[in-house]
Amino acid sequence: MTGATVRLPDTAPADDGARQTGRMTTVDLNSDLGEGFGRWTLGDDEAMLDVVSSANVACGFHAGDPASIRRTVGLAAARGVAVGAHVGYRDLAGFGRRDIEVPSAELRADVVYQIGALQALAAAEGTRVTYVKPHGALYNRATVDRRVADDVAAAVAAVDPALVLLGLPGTLSLAAAEAAGLPTAAEAFADRAYTPAGTLVPRGEPGAVLHDPDVVARRMLRLVTEGVVEAVDGSVVRVPADSVCVHGDTPGAVAMARRVRAAFDDAGVALAAFAPATSGA
Repeated sequence: MTGATVRLPDTAPADDGARQTGRMTTVDLNSDLGEGFGRWTLGDDEAMLDVVSSANVACGFHAGDPASIRRTVGLAAARGVAVGAHVGYRDLAGFGRRDIEVPSAELRADVVYQIGALQALAAAEGTRVTYVKPHGALYNRATVDRRVADDVAAAVAAVDPALVLLGLPGTLSLAAAEAAGLPTAAEAFADRAYTPAGTLVPRGEPGAVLHDPDVVARRMLRLVTEGVVEAVDGSVVRVPADSVCVHGDTPGAVAMARRVRAAFDDAGVALAAFAPATSGA
């Protein structure tokens, strides 16, 4: 693979490498896209795809329908943007952000189904799915619940063990993926606040979502140059990351992503997908 450092099974510990200890020369920028229905879109996918290097595309369970998903994948393919399966709970009404208790067999089948659907749409647009990122409540649950983390990892491995699992560093989600033999990549969130423990501040709490593009850009530039972000209490937290996420549904998301990318460009940090479709993985 090219681009940022992606952890493969049986590699060096997570605190080794440029992403943890020094200035990064390349980084991935990702966004959650394909979350519309028909001609209605939640965000501006086309504009965002001119900025990011990886697209986490909804697979129909938390958002998206076949037509809107295929359109987003086609736009990504035309721009050389990597396509990832953004899998979630079957929860259109709650946008996949409600924690749902799903039995293992059902959850594994749901994840396999979502990846397969996106793979078919990607093939129809001349590209392929190269990574998987859980969405919303499934993402959060997999960071702390080993059973759910194992179910997601097992489902991804059953489809294609070369698919990269993208997730929060230092969590059960990535540990389970590595145990299942999957390559992994760690991400930081541009538009989210962090706790002193290095976890995300829950969305329901004040200040959980950041909106000022300049503030966000400065935070992410510090992340790629120093490997740290400032937590809500003012402390400094080390956050190893191969990729930076800007949520596509955050108000002003495109402007924020452009500002972050401009800060990277000005600092000489190149944008590169951690799992490009042109790689041999």
